[in-house]
Amino acid sequence: MGELRAAIFDIGGVLTSSPVTAIRDYAAAAGIDYGILGPMLALPDGTWSRYERSELTEQEFCLALEAEGRAHGITVDGKLIQQAAFAGQQVRPEMIAAVRHLKGKVRLGAITNNVLRDDSRPKSIEDLDELFECVIESAKVGMRKPDPRIFHMACESLGVTPPEAVFLDDLGANLKGARALGMTTIKVDHTLSALLELEAALGIPLPKPAV
Repeated sequence: MGELRAAIFDIGGVLTSSPVTAIRDYAAAAGIDYGILGPMLALPDGTWSRYERSELTEQEFCLALEAEGRAHGITVDGKLIQQAAFAGQQVRPEMIAAVRHLKGKVRLGAITNNVLRDDSRPKSIEDLDELFECVIESAKVGMRKPDPRIFHMACESLGVTPPEAVFLDDLGANLKGARALGMTTIKVDHTLSALLELEAALGIPLPKPAV
């Protein structure tokens, strides 16, 4: 592994609780088979992906998602899925503390797949632009993870090459896309394992909550 000069973080599922978990909970409460809904939402050219690239308005998204659900044999409510995905994301203070600790030690960036809604940036997080040198949002740049162009954009903004960056995300497909470019990748779950891996990768001790 070469010297890592930058750390790039996902937001939902890394700095906050996962919107995927919230959507899974919505599906369970609504009696929807998440084994169908989950893969449908992950389709690279599906309704959700198009919404995160700002190719659909909110109304168009709801109509298209509901039609896509019917085509897959499930009944979904576009507005309720939006509410599940973007409402109530809880900040992970241990991850915010790690970002703050790394300021001035490595270049810091964020890449998020999101949409143009007031609540797509969790209000419970302090100003993202204060935490990071660059914040790249799929809805603003018209591309989303794991498109290699979005990783290149982040690296170029930080003045590093992909092999000089470590990327943290909670979704395997996004990590696979970053890894293909030579980035060091770390999968984030509900434990502290990602912080331990990040600490080892960067060679910088990180604050961790008492257990």
